[in-house]
Amino acid sequence: MRGGGAVAAAGGLLVPRGALILLGICNALSLDIKASSKVRAFVGEKVQLTCTFKSSSPITESLTVDWTYRPLTGGQMETIFHYQSVAYPTTVGKFKDRISWVGNVAKGDASIAIQSPVMSDNGTFICSVKNPPDVYHNIPQTVLIVTERGFSFQLTSAVLLSILVFLPSIIVVILMLVRLGRKSGVLKEKKKSGCKKSSIEVSDESEHTDTCSGRLKAWCLNCVF
Repeated sequence: MRGGGAVAAAGGLLVPRGALILLGICNALSLDIKASSKVRAFVGEKVQLTCTFKSSSPITESLTVDWTYRPLTGGQMETIFHYQSVAYPTTVGKFKDRISWVGNVAKGDASIAIQSPVMSDNGTFICSVKNPPDVYHNIPQTVLIVTERGFSFQLTSAVLLSILVFLPSIIVVILMLVRLGRKSGVLKEKKKSGCKKSSIEVSDESEHTDTCSGRLKAWCLNCVF
């Protein structure tokens, strides 16, 4: 068989030798890109869109990174970020002055961040990396979903530590106050019961009062007459 003939592949199919060579080149000169399929964010809070890649070729200044965006409502893709040795965030459109580079191509990181996201930013983001001669790659898509945080409460480590430290102390203080209140109530009851006078003492006091008032009346009459 001559060199330009077909080659039998698995299953008995004949595949042109040129196609196999092209397929081998594409496999050799390719990148593997990974990105989160879905990212959730809150209005006004910075969000990162992570994108990592692996290249079979050394990283050079020819490496480029492009991020494109399409709204959830549909429409054409628009480029919002470009990188080649230096970051070039978009200077027009809704993402103007809101895209920042947080990646490191030497470590295979092509991530970006969006400042002050709003719900109208919801859409699909695509990370594309080219590192010649590696230019063929998969196309991972990231769907960004921005929502209002509302009144949800986040327990930070400081708040959680404060609760764990002060809550037991507050409980102990409350229990001590309750015990002191009960003791003072018991003492008052005992004091009242101990100072209660008998009927004989009350009658004696009334007689003594009547005697004193009689003497006072007699003295007053003597002064007048």
